[in-house]
Amino acid sequence: MRDFYMLIGEEERQASDGRWVVSVNPYTEKSWARIPRATAQDADAAVTAAKEALVHPEWAGLSASERGALLRRVGDLIAENAEALSELEVLDNGKLKAEMLQQMNYLPQHYYYYGGLADKIEGAVIPSDKKGMFTHTVHEPLGVVVAITPWNSPLLLTTWKLAPALAAGNTVVIKPSEHASVSMTVFAKLFLEAGFPPGVVNVVTGYGHECGAALVDHPDVAKVAFTGGDQGGRAVYRAAADHLKPVTLELGGKSPNIVCEDADIEQAVKGAVSGVFAATGQTCMAGSRLLVHRSREAEFVAALTEFIAQAKLGDPMQADTQIGPVATKDQYEKVLSYVDIALSEGAHRAYGGKALERTGYFVEPTVLTNVTNDMRVAREEIFGPVLSVIAFDDDEEAIAIANDTPYGLAAGVWTKDLPRAFRYTSALQAGTVWVNAYRVVSYAVPFGGFKKSGIGRENGQEMIREYLQTKSVFINLGSSVPDPFVLR
Repeated sequence: MRDFYMLIGEEERQASDGRWVVSVNPYTEKSWARIPRATAQDADAAVTAAKEALVHPEWAGLSASERGALLRRVGDLIAENAEALSELEVLDNGKLKAEMLQQMNYLPQHYYYYGGLADKIEGAVIPSDKKGMFTHTVHEPLGVVVAITPWNSPLLLTTWKLAPALAAGNTVVIKPSEHASVSMTVFAKLFLEAGFPPGVVNVVTGYGHECGAALVDHPDVAKVAFTGGDQGGRAVYRAAADHLKPVTLELGGKSPNIVCEDADIEQAVKGAVSGVFAATGQTCMAGSRLLVHRSREAEFVAALTEFIAQAKLGDPMQADTQIGPVATKDQYEKVLSYVDIALSEGAHRAYGGKALERTGYFVEPTVLTNVTNDMRVAREEIFGPVLSVIAFDDDEEAIAIANDTPYGLAAGVWTKDLPRAFRYTSALQAGTVWVNAYRVVSYAVPFGGFKKSGIGRENGQEMIREYLQTKSVFINLGSSVPDPFVLR
Protein backbone atom coordinates (compact mmCIF):
# COMPACT_ATOMS: atom_id res chain seq x y z
CA MET A 1 0.00 0.00 0.00
CA ARG A 2 1.42 3.37 -1.06
CA ASP A 3 0.29 6.77 0.20
CA PHE A 4 -0.08 9.75 -2.13
CA TYR A 5 -0.87 13.33 -1.19
CA MET A 6 -2.75 16.39 -2.35
CA LEU A 7 -0.87 19.44 -3.57
CA ILE A 8 -2.00 22.77 -2.11
CA GLY A 9 0.33 25.65 -2.83
CA GLU A 10 3.73 24.01 -2.67
CA GLU A 11 2.81 21.65 0.17
CA GLU A 12 1.91 17.98 -0.09
CA ARG A 13 -0.94 17.37 2.35
CA GLN A 14 -3.10 14.74 3.91
CA ALA A 15 -6.79 15.45 4.43
CA SER A 16 -7.41 17.85 7.29
CA ASP A 17 -9.16 15.12 9.28
CA GLY A 18 -6.65 12.42 8.34
CA ARG A 19 -9.06 10.22 6.37
CA TRP A 20 -8.13 8.30 3.21
CA VAL A 21 -9.72 6.81 0.09
CA VAL A 22 -8.37 3.41 -0.93
CA SER A 23 -7.61 2.77 -4.61
CA VAL A 24 -8.27 -0.74 -5.93
CA ASN A 25 -6.36 -2.16 -8.90
CA PRO A 26 -9.13 -3.40 -11.26
CA TYR A 27 -6.89 -6.13 -12.66
CA THR A 28 -5.87 -7.70 -9.33
CA GLU A 29 -8.91 -6.50 -7.31
CA LYS A 30 -6.45 -5.60 -4.57
CA SER A 31 -5.97 -2.33 -2.73
CA TRP A 32 -2.69 -0.74 -3.73
CA ALA A 33 -2.77 2.97 -2.81
CA ARG A 34 -4.34 5.56 -0.54
CA ILE A 35 -5.25 9.14 -1.41
CA PRO A 36 -6.49 11.83 0.98
CA ARG A 37 -10.25 12.08 1.48
CA ALA A 38 -10.42 15.86 1.34
CA THR A 39 -12.93 17.93 3.28
CA ALA A 40 -14.58 21.25 2.50
CA GLN A 41 -11.82 22.81 4.61
CA ASP A 42 -9.20 21.33 2.27
CA ALA A 43 -11.12 22.60 -0.75
CA ASP A 44 -11.15 26.09 0.74
CA ALA A 45 -7.40 25.91 1.38
CA ALA A 46 -6.76 24.99 -2.24
CA VAL A 47 -8.94 27.80 -3.59
CA THR A 48 -7.26 30.24 -1.22
CA ALA A 49 -3.83 29.17 -2.47
CA ALA A 50 -4.97 29.57 -6.07
CA LYS A 51 -6.53 32.98 -5.38
CA GLU A 52 -3.34 34.24 -3.74
CA ALA A 53 -1.20 32.92 -6.59
CA LEU A 54 -3.46 34.59 -9.16
CA VAL A 55 -2.46 38.10 -8.06
CA HIS A 56 1.05 37.35 -6.81
CA PRO A 57 3.74 39.02 -8.95
CA GLU A 58 5.44 35.66 -9.47
CA TRP A 59 2.47 34.67 -11.66
CA ALA A 60 0.51 37.84 -12.43
CA GLY A 61 3.76 39.63 -13.25
CA LEU A 62 4.81 37.15 -15.94
CA SER A 63 4.49 38.15 -19.55
CA ALA A 64 2.42 35.92 -21.79
CA SER A 65 5.63 34.73 -23.44
CA GLU A 66 7.03 33.73 -20.05
CA ARG A 67 3.86 31.76 -19.29
CA GLY A 68 4.29 30.02 -22.61
CA ALA A 69 7.86 29.09 -21.77
CA LEU A 70 6.71 27.49 -18.52
CA LEU A 71 4.11 25.45 -20.38
CA ARG A 72 6.70 24.21 -22.84
CA ARG A 73 8.99 23.30 -19.97
CA VAL A 74 6.29 21.23 -18.26
CA GLY A 75 5.70 19.51 -21.61
CA ASP A 76 9.34 18.43 -21.57
CA LEU A 77 9.00 17.07 -18.03
CA ILE A 78 5.88 15.10 -18.95
CA ALA A 79 7.80 13.52 -21.82
CA GLU A 80 10.61 12.56 -19.43
CA ASN A 81 8.13 10.98 -16.99
CA ALA A 82 5.71 9.42 -19.49
CA GLU A 83 6.52 5.81 -18.60
CA ALA A 84 6.02 6.24 -14.86
CA LEU A 85 2.84 8.29 -15.28
CA SER A 86 1.31 5.75 -17.64
CA GLU A 87 1.97 2.90 -15.21
CA LEU A 88 0.23 4.77 -12.38
CA GLU A 89 -2.83 5.26 -14.57
CA VAL A 90 -2.94 1.55 -15.42
CA LEU A 91 -2.77 0.56 -11.76
CA ASP A 92 -5.57 3.01 -10.98
CA ASN A 93 -8.07 2.42 -13.78
CA GLY A 94 -7.02 -0.76 -15.60
CA LYS A 95 -6.66 0.86 -19.02
CA LEU A 96 -4.06 -0.64 -21.35
CA LYS A 97 -0.47 0.39 -20.75
CA ALA A 98 -0.08 0.73 -24.51
CA GLU A 99 -2.93 3.26 -24.64
CA MET A 100 -1.87 5.17 -21.54
CA LEU A 101 1.74 5.40 -22.69
CA GLN A 102 0.59 6.66 -26.07
CA GLN A 103 -1.48 9.32 -24.30
CA MET A 104 1.44 10.34 -22.10
CA ASN A 105 3.76 10.59 -25.11
CA TYR A 106 1.20 12.79 -26.88
CA LEU A 107 0.41 14.94 -23.83
CA PRO A 108 3.42 17.27 -24.18
CA GLN A 109 2.09 18.44 -27.55
CA HIS A 110 -0.86 20.07 -25.77
CA TYR A 111 1.48 22.10 -23.60
CA TYR A 112 3.70 23.05 -26.53
CA TYR A 113 0.61 24.12 -28.50
CA TYR A 114 -0.89 26.28 -25.75
CA GLY A 115 2.55 27.48 -24.74
CA GLY A 116 2.86 28.86 -28.25
CA LEU A 117 -0.65 30.29 -28.14
CA ALA A 118 -0.20 32.09 -24.81
CA ASP A 119 1.27 35.24 -26.36
CA LYS A 120 -1.08 35.22 -29.37
CA ILE A 121 -4.11 36.35 -27.34
CA GLU A 122 -4.89 39.60 -29.08
CA GLY A 123 -7.46 42.27 -28.45
CA ALA A 124 -8.73 44.67 -31.07
CA VAL A 125 -8.79 48.38 -31.80
CA ILE A 126 -12.41 49.14 -32.65
CA PRO A 127 -13.42 52.08 -34.87
CA SER A 128 -16.04 53.82 -32.78
CA ASP A 129 -18.91 56.10 -33.71
CA LYS A 130 -18.08 58.16 -30.60
CA LYS A 131 -15.92 61.07 -31.70
CA GLY A 132 -12.81 61.75 -29.67
CA MET A 133 -12.74 58.24 -28.20
CA PHE A 134 -10.04 55.61 -28.68
CA THR A 135 -11.69 52.23 -28.15
CA HIS A 136 -10.07 48.84 -27.76
CA THR A 137 -10.57 45.44 -26.13
CA VAL A 138 -8.29 43.26 -24.02
CA HIS A 139 -8.74 39.66 -22.91
CA GLU A 140 -8.01 38.85 -19.28
CA PRO A 141 -7.99 35.63 -17.22
CA LEU A 142 -11.19 34.67 -15.42
CA GLY A 143 -9.49 33.85 -12.12
CA VAL A 144 -9.49 30.60 -10.17
CA VAL A 145 -10.64 27.67 -12.32
CA VAL A 146 -11.82 24.33 -10.92
CA ALA A 147 -11.21 21.33 -13.19
CA ILE A 148 -13.18 18.18 -12.31
CA THR A 149 -12.04 15.12 -14.23
CA PRO A 150 -13.11 11.46 -14.62
CA TRP A 151 -11.34 8.16 -14.11
CA ASN A 152 -11.00 6.89 -17.66
CA SER A 153 -8.14 9.12 -18.94
CA PRO A 154 -7.32 11.39 -15.98
CA LEU A 155 -4.23 13.22 -17.19
CA LEU A 156 -5.34 13.64 -20.80
CA LEU A 157 -8.76 15.04 -19.89
CA THR A 158 -7.24 17.28 -17.22
CA THR A 159 -4.76 18.60 -19.76
CA TRP A 160 -7.61 19.57 -22.08
CA LYS A 161 -8.61 22.04 -19.35
CA LEU A 162 -5.33 22.83 -17.64
CA ALA A 163 -3.14 23.80 -20.60
CA PRO A 164 -5.47 26.50 -22.02
CA ALA A 165 -6.44 27.75 -18.57
CA LEU A 166 -2.79 28.34 -17.66
CA ALA A 167 -1.98 29.81 -21.07
CA ALA A 168 -4.73 32.37 -20.43
CA GLY A 169 -3.21 33.30 -17.04
CA ASN A 170 -5.65 31.60 -14.66
CA THR A 171 -4.81 29.47 -11.65
CA VAL A 172 -6.32 26.02 -11.26
CA VAL A 173 -7.60 23.59 -8.64
CA ILE A 174 -7.93 20.04 -9.99
CA LYS A 175 -10.40 17.56 -8.50
CA PRO A 176 -9.75 14.13 -10.06
CA SER A 177 -12.08 11.16 -9.71
CA GLU A 178 -11.75 9.30 -6.43
CA HIS A 179 -11.30 6.16 -8.55
CA ALA A 180 -8.19 7.46 -10.34
CA SER A 181 -6.34 10.21 -8.49
CA VAL A 182 -2.87 8.79 -7.99
CA SER A 183 -1.34 9.85 -11.29
CA MET A 184 -2.66 13.38 -10.75
CA THR A 185 -0.88 13.78 -7.42
CA VAL A 186 2.43 12.94 -9.10
CA PHE A 187 1.67 14.88 -12.29
CA ALA A 188 0.91 18.14 -10.43
CA LYS A 189 4.37 18.23 -8.87
CA LEU A 190 5.89 18.51 -12.33
CA PHE A 191 4.48 22.03 -12.56
CA LEU A 192 6.46 23.12 -9.51
CA GLU A 193 9.52 21.42 -10.95
CA ALA A 194 8.98 23.32 -14.21
CA GLY A 195 9.00 26.64 -12.34
CA PHE A 196 5.31 27.43 -11.96
CA PRO A 197 4.81 29.48 -8.77
CA PRO A 198 3.19 27.70 -5.81
CA GLY A 199 -0.59 27.78 -5.90
CA VAL A 200 -0.93 28.06 -9.66
CA VAL A 201 -1.71 24.33 -9.91
CA ASN A 202 -3.36 22.54 -6.96
CA VAL A 203 -4.86 19.07 -6.52
CA VAL A 204 -7.62 18.10 -4.10
CA THR A 205 -8.60 14.43 -3.92
CA GLY A 206 -11.65 12.70 -2.51
CA TYR A 207 -15.38 12.43 -3.10
CA GLY A 208 -17.48 14.74 -5.22
CA HIS A 209 -20.20 15.25 -2.62
CA GLU A 210 -17.59 16.33 -0.08
CA CYS A 211 -14.69 18.31 -1.53
CA GLY A 212 -15.97 18.51 -5.13
CA ALA A 213 -19.23 20.21 -4.21
CA ALA A 214 -17.35 22.61 -1.94
CA LEU A 215 -15.09 23.62 -4.82
CA VAL A 216 -17.96 24.26 -7.24
CA ASP A 217 -19.84 26.25 -4.61
CA HIS A 218 -16.83 28.30 -3.49
CA PRO A 219 -17.44 32.04 -4.00
CA ASP A 220 -13.84 32.63 -5.12
CA VAL A 221 -14.02 30.13 -7.98
CA ALA A 222 -14.58 31.92 -11.30
CA LYS A 223 -15.21 28.94 -13.61
CA VAL A 224 -15.80 25.20 -13.50
CA ALA A 225 -14.67 22.80 -16.23
CA PHE A 226 -16.14 19.32 -15.86
CA THR A 227 -15.84 16.03 -17.71
CA GLY A 228 -18.07 13.16 -16.66
CA GLY A 229 -21.58 11.75 -16.86
CA ASP A 230 -24.62 13.85 -17.62
CA GLN A 231 -26.02 13.46 -14.10
CA GLY A 232 -22.83 14.87 -12.59
CA GLY A 233 -22.79 17.59 -15.23
CA ARG A 234 -26.30 18.71 -14.33
CA ALA A 235 -25.35 18.86 -10.64
CA VAL A 236 -22.30 21.01 -11.44
CA TYR A 237 -24.36 23.23 -13.73
CA ARG A 238 -27.02 23.82 -11.06
CA ALA A 239 -24.46 24.61 -8.38
CA ALA A 240 -22.48 26.94 -10.64
CA ALA A 241 -25.68 28.74 -11.63
CA ASP A 242 -26.21 29.83 -8.03
CA HIS A 243 -23.07 31.96 -8.41
CA LEU A 244 -23.52 32.71 -12.14
CA LYS A 245 -20.22 30.97 -12.89
CA PRO A 246 -19.45 29.95 -16.45
CA VAL A 247 -19.01 26.25 -17.04
CA THR A 248 -17.56 23.94 -19.65
CA LEU A 249 -19.24 20.53 -19.60
CA GLU A 250 -17.92 17.59 -21.62
CA LEU A 251 -20.46 14.88 -20.91
CA GLY A 252 -21.55 11.50 -22.15
CA GLY A 253 -22.66 10.13 -25.47
CA LYS A 254 -24.46 7.35 -27.27
CA SER A 255 -22.60 7.86 -30.48
CA PRO A 256 -23.63 6.25 -33.77
CA ASN A 257 -21.04 4.53 -35.96
CA ILE A 258 -22.71 4.19 -39.37
CA VAL A 259 -21.69 1.56 -41.95
CA CYS A 260 -23.15 2.28 -45.39
CA GLU A 261 -23.71 -0.42 -48.01
CA ASP A 262 -20.63 0.70 -49.99
CA ALA A 263 -18.28 0.69 -46.97
CA ASP A 264 -14.99 -1.16 -46.90
CA ILE A 265 -16.01 -3.84 -44.41
CA GLU A 266 -12.49 -4.67 -43.26
CA GLN A 267 -11.77 -1.03 -42.43
CA ALA A 268 -15.17 -0.46 -40.87
CA VAL A 269 -14.74 -3.49 -38.61
CA LYS A 270 -11.50 -2.02 -37.30
CA GLY A 271 -13.30 1.29 -36.79
CA ALA A 272 -16.07 -0.39 -34.83
CA VAL A 273 -13.56 -2.17 -32.60
CA SER A 274 -11.66 1.07 -32.07
CA GLY A 275 -14.90 2.83 -31.28
CA VAL A 276 -16.01 0.65 -28.40
CA PHE A 277 -13.72 -2.28 -27.57
CA ALA A 278 -10.19 -0.86 -27.76
CA ALA A 279 -10.75 1.19 -24.60
CA THR A 280 -13.12 -1.36 -23.02
CA GLY A 281 -15.92 1.01 -23.98
CA GLN A 282 -14.79 3.48 -21.32
CA THR A 283 -14.71 6.63 -23.41
CA CYS A 284 -17.33 9.34 -23.70
CA MET A 285 -17.05 9.16 -27.50
CA ALA A 286 -17.56 5.38 -27.67
CA GLY A 287 -19.32 4.32 -30.86
CA SER A 288 -21.72 2.16 -28.90
CA ARG A 289 -24.52 2.22 -31.50
CA LEU A 290 -23.41 0.49 -34.69
CA LEU A 291 -25.81 1.33 -37.52
CA VAL A 292 -25.32 -1.12 -40.42
CA HIS A 293 -27.07 -1.17 -43.77
CA ARG A 294 -29.40 -4.15 -43.72
CA SER A 295 -27.85 -5.63 -46.86
CA ARG A 296 -24.45 -5.87 -45.14
CA GLU A 297 -25.52 -6.62 -41.56
CA ALA A 298 -24.93 -10.38 -41.51
CA GLU A 299 -21.59 -10.05 -43.30
CA PHE A 300 -20.47 -7.26 -40.99
CA VAL A 301 -21.46 -8.98 -37.74
CA ALA A 302 -19.68 -12.17 -38.83
CA ALA A 303 -16.48 -10.25 -39.65
CA LEU A 304 -16.71 -8.24 -36.42
CA THR A 305 -17.18 -11.24 -34.13
CA GLU A 306 -14.37 -13.10 -35.88
CA PHE A 307 -12.08 -10.12 -35.30
CA ILE A 308 -12.84 -9.61 -31.61
CA ALA A 309 -12.70 -13.35 -30.91
CA GLN A 310 -8.97 -13.07 -31.54
CA ALA A 311 -8.47 -10.21 -29.08
CA LYS A 312 -6.36 -10.96 -26.04
CA LEU A 313 -7.85 -10.07 -22.66
CA GLY A 314 -5.51 -9.91 -19.71
CA ASP A 315 -2.94 -7.93 -17.77
CA PRO A 316 -3.19 -4.32 -19.00
CA MET A 317 0.51 -3.80 -18.22
CA GLN A 318 1.51 -6.33 -20.90
CA ALA A 319 2.20 -4.95 -24.36
CA ASP A 320 0.27 -7.69 -26.16
CA THR A 321 -2.95 -7.28 -24.12
CA GLN A 322 -5.70 -5.76 -26.25
CA ILE A 323 -8.65 -5.54 -23.83
CA GLY A 324 -8.32 -4.87 -20.12
CA PRO A 325 -10.73 -4.87 -17.19
CA VAL A 326 -13.52 -2.44 -16.44
CA ALA A 327 -12.25 0.24 -14.05
CA THR A 328 -14.39 -0.37 -10.95
CA LYS A 329 -16.53 -3.09 -9.43
CA ASP A 330 -19.64 -0.90 -9.60
CA GLN A 331 -19.05 -0.26 -13.29
CA TYR A 332 -18.44 -3.96 -13.90
CA GLU A 333 -21.79 -4.82 -12.35
CA LYS A 334 -23.53 -2.01 -14.26
CA VAL A 335 -22.22 -3.26 -17.61
CA LEU A 336 -23.39 -6.82 -16.94
CA SER A 337 -26.80 -5.56 -15.85
CA TYR A 338 -27.26 -3.73 -19.15
CA VAL A 339 -26.59 -6.92 -21.09
CA ASP A 340 -29.38 -8.62 -19.09
CA ILE A 341 -31.70 -5.68 -19.74
CA ALA A 342 -31.00 -5.81 -23.48
CA LEU A 343 -31.72 -9.53 -23.68
CA SER A 344 -34.95 -9.08 -21.75
CA GLU A 345 -36.02 -6.41 -24.26
CA GLY A 346 -35.48 -8.69 -27.24
CA ALA A 347 -31.86 -8.16 -28.26
CA HIS A 348 -29.80 -11.18 -29.34
CA ARG A 349 -26.34 -11.91 -28.05
CA ALA A 350 -24.11 -12.42 -31.10
CA TYR A 351 -20.94 -12.51 -29.04
CA GLY A 352 -19.75 -12.23 -25.44
CA GLY A 353 -21.81 -10.53 -22.80
CA LYS A 354 -20.61 -12.49 -19.81
CA ALA A 355 -18.25 -12.03 -16.91
CA LEU A 356 -14.94 -13.85 -17.22
CA GLU A 357 -14.22 -16.45 -14.54
CA ARG A 358 -10.93 -14.94 -13.46
CA THR A 359 -9.50 -12.29 -11.17
CA GLY A 360 -10.23 -8.77 -12.29
CA TYR A 361 -13.30 -6.86 -13.44
CA PHE A 362 -13.41 -8.45 -16.88
CA VAL A 363 -16.49 -8.37 -19.10
CA GLU A 364 -16.35 -10.13 -22.43
CA PRO A 365 -16.59 -7.77 -25.41
CA THR A 366 -20.27 -7.92 -26.27
CA VAL A 367 -22.09 -7.66 -29.61
CA LEU A 368 -25.88 -7.39 -29.45
CA THR A 369 -28.03 -7.72 -32.56
CA ASN A 370 -31.76 -7.29 -33.17
CA VAL A 371 -31.51 -4.00 -31.31
CA THR A 372 -34.00 -1.22 -31.94
CA ASN A 373 -33.33 2.39 -31.13
CA ASP A 374 -36.00 2.53 -28.42
CA MET A 375 -34.30 -0.09 -26.23
CA ARG A 376 -32.49 1.10 -23.12
CA VAL A 377 -29.25 -0.40 -24.38
CA ALA A 378 -29.48 1.94 -27.38
CA ARG A 379 -30.49 5.05 -25.44
CA GLU A 380 -28.48 5.02 -22.20
CA GLU A 381 -24.73 5.35 -21.83
CA ILE A 382 -23.25 2.07 -20.58
CA PHE A 383 -19.54 3.00 -20.55
CA GLY A 384 -18.40 -0.56 -21.14
CA PRO A 385 -17.57 -3.02 -23.95
CA VAL A 386 -21.12 -3.39 -25.24
CA LEU A 387 -21.97 -2.75 -28.89
CA SER A 388 -25.58 -2.49 -30.09
CA VAL A 389 -26.12 -3.31 -33.77
CA ILE A 390 -29.07 -1.55 -35.43
CA ALA A 391 -30.00 -2.22 -39.05
CA PHE A 392 -31.17 0.50 -41.48
CA ASP A 393 -32.44 0.53 -45.07
CA ASP A 394 -31.33 3.90 -46.47
CA ASP A 395 -29.39 7.04 -45.61
CA GLU A 396 -32.43 8.96 -44.45
CA GLU A 397 -33.33 6.25 -41.97
CA ALA A 398 -29.73 6.02 -40.74
CA ILE A 399 -29.59 9.75 -40.10
CA ALA A 400 -32.96 9.70 -38.32
CA ILE A 401 -31.85 6.85 -36.05
CA ALA A 402 -28.46 8.45 -35.42
CA ASN A 403 -30.04 11.75 -34.36
CA ASP A 404 -32.80 10.13 -32.29
CA THR A 405 -30.89 10.40 -29.03
CA PRO A 406 -30.59 12.97 -26.24
CA TYR A 407 -26.84 12.98 -26.83
CA GLY A 408 -24.71 14.47 -29.60
CA LEU A 409 -21.03 14.02 -28.83
CA ALA A 410 -19.66 12.13 -31.83
CA ALA A 411 -20.52 10.05 -34.88
CA GLY A 412 -18.75 7.95 -37.48
CA VAL A 413 -19.58 7.26 -41.14
CA TRP A 414 -18.07 4.54 -43.33
CA THR A 415 -18.56 5.06 -47.06
CA LYS A 416 -16.58 5.31 -50.30
CA ASP A 417 -18.99 7.94 -51.67
CA LEU A 418 -17.64 11.45 -51.00
CA PRO A 419 -20.90 13.34 -51.67
CA ARG A 420 -22.69 10.91 -49.34
CA ALA A 421 -20.04 11.55 -46.67
CA PHE A 422 -20.67 15.29 -46.89
CA ARG A 423 -24.43 14.76 -46.62
CA TYR A 424 -23.91 12.78 -43.44
CA THR A 425 -21.48 15.24 -41.87
CA SER A 426 -23.97 18.03 -42.51
CA ALA A 427 -27.00 16.15 -41.19
CA LEU A 428 -25.59 14.42 -38.10
CA GLN A 429 -26.19 16.23 -34.80
CA ALA A 430 -22.79 15.68 -33.21
CA GLY A 431 -19.87 17.81 -32.14
CA THR A 432 -17.36 15.60 -33.97
CA VAL A 433 -17.97 13.49 -37.07
CA TRP A 434 -15.40 11.06 -38.44
CA VAL A 435 -15.53 9.70 -41.98
CA ASN A 436 -13.76 6.36 -42.49
CA ALA A 437 -12.14 6.78 -39.08
CA TYR A 438 -13.12 6.74 -35.41
CA ARG A 439 -11.75 8.03 -32.08
CA VAL A 440 -9.33 10.52 -33.60
CA VAL A 441 -8.67 13.65 -31.52
CA SER A 442 -6.14 16.46 -31.71
CA TYR A 443 -5.03 19.29 -29.46
CA ALA A 444 -5.61 21.61 -32.45
CA VAL A 445 -9.22 20.57 -33.18
CA PRO A 446 -12.20 21.55 -30.95
CA PHE A 447 -14.01 18.72 -29.20
CA GLY A 448 -17.37 18.84 -27.45
CA GLY A 449 -21.00 17.90 -27.75
CA PHE A 450 -24.42 18.92 -28.99
CA LYS A 451 -27.57 18.52 -26.87
CA LYS A 452 -27.00 16.71 -23.55
CA SER A 453 -23.42 15.88 -24.42
CA GLY A 454 -22.18 19.16 -23.06
CA ILE A 455 -21.57 22.88 -23.21
CA GLY A 456 -18.53 24.54 -24.73
CA ARG A 457 -15.52 23.07 -26.49
CA GLU A 458 -12.11 21.77 -25.52
CA ASN A 459 -8.90 21.82 -27.60
CA GLY A 460 -8.08 24.13 -30.48
CA GLN A 461 -7.60 27.87 -30.56
CA GLU A 462 -11.16 28.67 -29.58
CA MET A 463 -10.74 26.75 -26.33
CA ILE A 464 -8.56 29.45 -24.82
CA ARG A 465 -11.52 31.85 -25.11
CA GLU A 466 -13.34 29.65 -22.59
CA TYR A 467 -10.83 30.86 -19.97
CA LEU A 468 -10.79 34.56 -20.82
CA GLN A 469 -13.10 37.50 -20.31
CA THR A 470 -13.23 40.53 -22.57
CA LYS A 471 -12.75 44.06 -21.30
CA SER A 472 -13.76 47.04 -23.45
CA VAL A 473 -11.83 50.29 -22.95
CA PHE A 474 -12.90 53.82 -23.98
CA ILE A 475 -10.20 56.50 -23.76
CA ASN A 476 -11.19 60.16 -24.17
CA LEU A 477 -8.58 61.78 -26.39
CA GLY A 478 -9.36 65.27 -25.27
CA SER A 479 -12.91 66.17 -26.21
CA SER A 480 -14.88 68.01 -23.56
CA VAL A 481 -17.25 66.03 -21.36
CA PRO A 482 -20.83 66.61 -22.54
CA ASP A 483 -24.03 66.94 -20.49
CA PRO A 484 -23.57 64.32 -17.74
CA PHE A 485 -27.32 63.60 -17.57
CA VAL A 486 -27.46 62.34 -21.18
CA LEU A 487 -26.08 58.94 -22.23
CA ARG A 488 -23.71 59.32 -25.14
